[in-house]
Amino acid sequence: MNGLTNEQVIYSSETTVGALVADDFRTAGVFEKHGIDFCCGGRISLAEICREKGLDPVEIQQEIVEVKNTPLDRSHNYSAWALPFLADYIVNTHHNYLNENTSQIAAYTSKIAEVHGSHHPEVIEITTIFARIANDMAIHLREEEEVLFPAIRRIDAARRAGNTPEAQDVETIKATLVRLDREHKEIGDAVHAIRHLANGYEIPEDVCNTFAVTYRKLQEFEDDLHKHVHLENNILFPKAARL
Repeated sequence: MNGLTNEQVIYSSETTVGALVADDFRTAGVFEKHGIDFCCGGRISLAEICREKGLDPVEIQQEIVEVKNTPLDRSHNYSAWALPFLADYIVNTHHNYLNENTSQIAAYTSKIAEVHGSHHPEVIEITTIFARIANDMAIHLREEEEVLFPAIRRIDAARRAGNTPEAQDVETIKATLVRLDREHKEIGDAVHAIRHLANGYEIPEDVCNTFAVTYRKLQEFEDDLHKHVHLENNILFPKAARL
């Protein structure tokens, strides 16, 4: 098996991409390298995504094994974190990033659309899509911070105290998870559309520095979103559903 032993293959080819990254976030680098979506598209099996992309599953497994054999930074073992701690981490890391950068990126896209739209009409569409993302994301983050995460904290506290969680909190989590999961898919599709329009964020030769900065910021936004959605879709949401 191209250097792999049966002992090294500790998962099935039917294991989902999201589950692999949830188990060990270091594997995200393997999937990013091959253009595999591990957050919004994380529910697809390794075997299926390899078939779709024409990849050799044995080679991908070998890369995963090599990554997993490197020393693990226990501080990033997200799947082992308590739900309230994980929720706080998401707010302090990813929500703060979005709050600090989304408006600026939206302003940059509008600027380059105004200046370069006649020669690069794709940036006009990018501006429209990102404006929608910015609006939807603001509502999405508010619902997580004001509805979902507080309900998770209350249920976790009740369980730790040996009490029965409030039925309203349980129902809130059930309803909110369905809605937020759907919104993740919509936002993920929109970001992927931007990547396609931007030709993988390749910077044209006839543009200004602001154009280049905008594309770099859009790529940074996408990278952060992948990590953010992975933590929720593949770790926090499934654990919250089991509460």
